[in-house]
Amino acid sequence: MDIFELLRLTAKEQASDLHLTPNSPPLLRVHGELVAVKDKKLSSENTREMIFRILSSEQREVFEKKRSIDLAYSLEGAGRFRINAYYQRGSISIAFRNLPDKILSLTELGLPESLHQLSNLRDGMVLVTGPTGCGKTTTLAALIDMINQTRACHIITIEDPIEYLHTHKKGIVNQRELYTDIDSFAEAMRYALREDPDVILVGEMRDLDTMRTAIMAAETGHLVFSTLHTRDTVSSIDRILGVFPPVEQQHVRQQLSETLKAVVSQRLLKCADGNSRVPTVELMMVTKAISNLIRLGKTEQIYSAIETGMNFGMQTMEQSLVALYQEGKIDKETAFKTAKNVKLIERRIT
Repeated sequence: MDIFELLRLTAKEQASDLHLTPNSPPLLRVHGELVAVKDKKLSSENTREMIFRILSSEQREVFEKKRSIDLAYSLEGAGRFRINAYYQRGSISIAFRNLPDKILSLTELGLPESLHQLSNLRDGMVLVTGPTGCGKTTTLAALIDMINQTRACHIITIEDPIEYLHTHKKGIVNQRELYTDIDSFAEAMRYALREDPDVILVGEMRDLDTMRTAIMAAETGHLVFSTLHTRDTVSSIDRILGVFPPVEQQHVRQQLSETLKAVVSQRLLKCADGNSRVPTVELMMVTKAISNLIRLGKTEQIYSAIETGMNFGMQTMEQSLVALYQEGKIDKETAFKTAKNVKLIERRIT
């Protein structure tokens, strides 16, 4: 089993991911489900040989020292992949994410029309949240590309690794990759403020220093995009506050009430026909009312404001699920399984 053949097969089958792990056959994730490629199981020697055919000598050193590594890799005839290789039980496993060559528009991705207005923002912070593999990076790439097409501005991205390659259009895009161009998100953010950016994309807000610098950048007139691994829009606010020491939280709450512009929480669901996936999106636009709730620490009331904020382009996850069900894109079981409030979904569907 040749690694390059497996990557070309991943592209041919339009699989989102390829998993290679010892004592298991290669597995493709197709429309959200894992499917075995061959009957033959991989050995630990197989997976080690496969990843070392891809890694450079410098990357091998990092991998052996840290026992895991993130990188992007391009293969002619297959496309571009995000790779995470890691040790488990003394052996190497590898996860490949298949990255589309083309940056799709928000409309092509099936995302709400109201997301288009986020590209018109001039400052503040926009968060895209959700679990791993839900399309956060793809959504951000679409937003960055829209800004790049329509505004003469300087965009800096800080990523681990670089997934979508942007070309200069009306704006210019400089993309920095962790461990290749810079050592950490926090350090890259500090330098970015000296590089005359209009828009900054932080691949992930992983730590306190990165969050603090990102909020400061949004306060000082920059438009900042980033991601969080949170379940919904409201918990994203609580997650940020929880990272800061208690003595700072009231000040950070005030900062967020002034700088946070929108939170997008999304999932990817299997379509009713079983042949594709569709995004379901909860969208919070920070209106004056929501800003005030953030400042006062009344985040439990924000959900109601989202539910009644359709005039501002907002929608809850339940509203999105009901709409997808009524359009025939998902079945009832998927809607129930994804909803936070199943009873609410039941009432609206029946």
